[in-house]
Amino acid sequence: MKDIKEVLKERILVLDGAMGTMLQRHKFTEEDFRGERFKNWSVPLQGNNDLLSLTQPEAIREVHKLYFEAGADIVETNTFSGTTIAMADYEMEELVYELNYESAKIAKEVADEFTKKDPSKPRFVAGSIGPTNKTASMSPDVNNPGFRAITFDELKIAYREQVEALIDGGADILLVETVFDTLNAKAALFAIEEVKDERNITIPIMVSGTITDASGRTLSGQTAEAFLISVAHIPMLTVGFNCALGASQLIPHLEILSQKASIGVSAHPNAGLPNAFGEYDETPEQMAEQIKEYLDKKIVNIIGGCCGTTPEHIKAIAQLASQYVPRTVEIAEE
Repeated sequence: MKDIKEVLKERILVLDGAMGTMLQRHKFTEEDFRGERFKNWSVPLQGNNDLLSLTQPEAIREVHKLYFEAGADIVETNTFSGTTIAMADYEMEELVYELNYESAKIAKEVADEFTKKDPSKPRFVAGSIGPTNKTASMSPDVNNPGFRAITFDELKIAYREQVEALIDGGADILLVETVFDTLNAKAALFAIEEVKDERNITIPIMVSGTITDASGRTLSGQTAEAFLISVAHIPMLTVGFNCALGASQLIPHLEILSQKASIGVSAHPNAGLPNAFGEYDETPEQMAEQIKEYLDKKIVNIIGGCCGTTPEHIKAIAQLASQYVPRTVEIAEE
């Protein structure tokens, strides 16, 4: 199979869309989340989407299949909350390795099926590594600004377990995404580098931050350029932004990354901004029209969708992206 670094130089790659949006269509009940295995679990499990890789694996498989059929080159594993830190909410810390391993395995099996059908368009799996629900650089207590809910080392240990399981399950890429606190991301990146060194392996890394408001900063206060500088010491395949904003709002921040970074730039924005009910109204056509500006300006190498996006959105984006040449990149040597 072709190396993703080579493919990235040849064309714009398409990442999948939202997993949660697709799973919501099933209207899974508490019983569906539990399945037979977790029937008597002591805390509610509804909402733990990562768990569905164990209790509803066919639904997860189907989502990956639909995104590949829509034209995606890369799908993300169903592991956004796959750390002991996030799984503590469900008292499922012991299941973290299995959740990540099985999620990667499901995605890899589907990817391999599609690659076999058309070897000229290899399909890849990105191990999704979310930010956790804790922040290392800010206090959750307004009365005690020096307090931290988590340490760098605790984050690193948690991320390490996730990284090992994603690699063992077959992930081709590791995607540290939705970064709102760069210190959390650095713990994840540190864990990845440790595992790479110990196993004497290389694996491409994508890092994707999230701009949380109109000021153009991450939650921990960094501008796009500061975010880039903070992670630039790590050999990466791409750096980019996802979530929080719609496609058009991300343009100025992606332009900065495109100007300053010699590596690939990725973007997977939301389908616009949420409405009063927290839903996303932007149609595939509306979103593709905004993405066209990314492509005209040559500011991205990988493009996909985040909250509210569906295979229909990805199909519209993939058709558009196929008409453009990619931004020139220098891939960092690992």
